[in-house]
Amino acid sequence: MNEILKTGTTTVGIACKDGIILAADKKVTAGNMIMATNFEKVVIINENLAITTAGLVSDIQLLTKIIRAQIKLDELRRSRPIKVKESANLLANLVYNNVRKMSIVQGITGFIVGGRDNTGFYLYSLGIDGSITKYEDFCTDGSGMMFALGVLEDNYNSEMNINAGVDLVIRAVTAAMKRDTASGAGIDVVTITKDGVKKVVNKVLNQKLM
Repeated sequence: MNEILKTGTTTVGIACKDGIILAADKKVTAGNMIMATNFEKVVIINENLAITTAGLVSDIQLLTKIIRAQIKLDELRRSRPIKVKESANLLANLVYNNVRKMSIVQGITGFIVGGRDNTGFYLYSLGIDGSITKYEDFCTDGSGMMFALGVLEDNYNSEMNINAGVDLVIRAVTAAMKRDTASGAGIDVVTITKDGVKKVVNKVLNQKLM
């Protein structure tokens, strides 16, 4: 069972002077098996919020459905968009409860949350234990994170704009795909700017290379 549950990925989030960028590879693995090569790990929640996903696919899908519905319900009740911090805390609570439930399969998940509200742009990383950390620069998650971090550490600049940021996250995820066998197959990139949430890259790569 432990071998079956071993999965991997590379997800990245960076803060630019004019917005937030989220990116991830597209491969899904279970042990030594490649289960999918066109899986979207960057999920658009609404026009203000997006998340990256890592971990057990079934739990990721369930928590994503719940958080999307909960945010919509809260906004209807309040008659206003909820803040990014509130959304991140809602998802963190779901992760906290999910990983501690009694189950023969442990629900390990990891999320990066990026969004905008009337106070600015925000980037959060959610740990597998439900912890939440705010980042002013960049964060990454998954089995390929160390390779991506090397690229980000050397090249990130807080004054870079969205266009430069997109180039950087592509380089970071590509570096991880070249060295981490559980990451690969392609790249998804989503930007969050004053114009809203937009997918700007959806690229499937040659499987012989990645």
